[in-house]
Amino acid sequence: MFDRPQTNMDTLLVGVDAGCRPVLEPLFESGALPALSSVFESGVSGSLESQIPPWTPSAWPSLYTGVNPGKHGVFGFLAFDGYDWDVVNATNVRERTLWELLDDHGKSSVVVNAPVTHPPGEIDGAIVPGYTAPEDPDCHPDGLLADIRDEIGDYRVYAPRDADGPESVEWYEQLVEMRGEAFRYLADRFAPDFGFVQFQQTDTVFHERPGDDDAVRSVYEAVDREVGAILDECDPDTVVVASDHGMGEYTGREFRPNEFLRERGLVETTTEGAGMPSWSTIADNQLQDGETGRGDAEDDSSLLERAVAGLAGVGLTSQRVYNALGAVGLAEFAVRHVPTDVARAGSEQVDFSASKAYVRDRIELGVRVNLEGREPDGVVPEHQYDRLCDDLVDVLSRVETPEGTPVFERVARREDVFSGPYVEEAPDVVTVPREFDEFLSARVGDGQFAPPSEPYNHKRDGIVAISGDGVAPSADLSDAHLFDVAPTILATMGVPAADRMDGSVLPAVEAVGTKSHPAFDAGEQRATDDDTVEARLADLGYIE
Repeated sequence: MFDRPQTNMDTLLVGVDAGCRPVLEPLFESGALPALSSVFESGVSGSLESQIPPWTPSAWPSLYTGVNPGKHGVFGFLAFDGYDWDVVNATNVRERTLWELLDDHGKSSVVVNAPVTHPPGEIDGAIVPGYTAPEDPDCHPDGLLADIRDEIGDYRVYAPRDADGPESVEWYEQLVEMRGEAFRYLADRFAPDFGFVQFQQTDTVFHERPGDDDAVRSVYEAVDREVGAILDECDPDTVVVASDHGMGEYTGREFRPNEFLRERGLVETTTEGAGMPSWSTIADNQLQDGETGRGDAEDDSSLLERAVAGLAGVGLTSQRVYNALGAVGLAEFAVRHVPTDVARAGSEQVDFSASKAYVRDRIELGVRVNLEGREPDGVVPEHQYDRLCDDLVDVLSRVETPEGTPVFERVARREDVFSGPYVEEAPDVVTVPREFDEFLSARVGDGQFAPPSEPYNHKRDGIVAISGDGVAPSADLSDAHLFDVAPTILATMGVPAADRMDGSVLPAVEAVGTKSHPAFDAGEQRATDDDTVEARLADLGYIE
């Protein structure tokens, strides 16, 4: 298929989602990752501090634009319009990407599997969208996905949702292989100046197979094989390996700010579906959207839904039913056999419109005030807004676990954390968990504290390595930040950084100055409105 090496690629960016030293170093020491090891050993590397919030849909756009979420506008997996929400997509990222800036300078790119890039823009080169895209995404140029499938066989964004056990590991490996084969095919076809290939399964494996060291090793070995083949066939002058955040185990507690706020009279709840659903957390990744068990007849399901909703109206919510069934060993049976709509009918949720302040999405890391004039049914007068925000900062800063450990390492007004034209889309009060060792949940009911719903959590320290022409191997990367990756990559290609970028060129590479670019034209935002994407995010615990 590939009859010649590509020698004209200036810079290759390899994205390893959740990559970090605690995961990589044991694999390096065992000799499991020769290709990635060669990049780290021949160049310079260090920890890469992530941003707030350190999750895929916000952190990758920050990495490939070089700006904080207040400038690009994505704070989590969900975008909100009043109390309504949708999964974010590329139209929510309102800042120029690396490949768009390079296009302005006459340089071509091939981008494969970058998160939040659907629908793709037009550039000189190719774009195959990744995470949050639909299973059959639009690609650039038109018809590219069909070309890829004709050339390499099957290409998928996600594994089948029913893949389990050893089959799930096989799918992880297949998805990684698809990324590498697609990238090499496109690099051969388009001969780009810049290449970016991202591997998501290095994160997914921790969410879906927690504690399975063999599965983690298998995923990373698959990534290393693809990286090795890309290095051999594309021969880039400079290689950058970077992650959006790290990964590690929880040792702390699960804290439920909405339950905390409810006890202070700020949160009102409902069982009528007006708030964010919470059944997906209870189902623990086992209940499939659109799949019902023995109660899947339409009439029976409708009757059962009304019955569960009625019980919820007198305080018997599906959360409490699940906990009660768990005590007698029947919880998993309920998960497998209760239809999704029935479960959600009985789930106690935050009533956004009736509450004064609430957590709408745990990934955002913060509390939103239901402000008059801003929210559709705002109940907090503008003259009370500052006082309420300050009170929230004060009271949340003092929250401790039952063991006496602070839950948060920082609680602050959003303007003290973010900057830019989209700060108002952030939570009004930002809450940063202590060392990301405390799990935050938007659920209500069953107390303020519980064991973590997930055993692994994103951590602030990711990884960066730079190798190749003009890279100073003795450079100090101890202060490297996520925002620094984009200006550094531009510098490796002789392109000045955008003056709006929050990051700086890392000292391993010689800077070439900054340049002012026209204001970004956000255009019309496009709805994702894809139940399959939402279900996959729920599977991973990102949508509760």
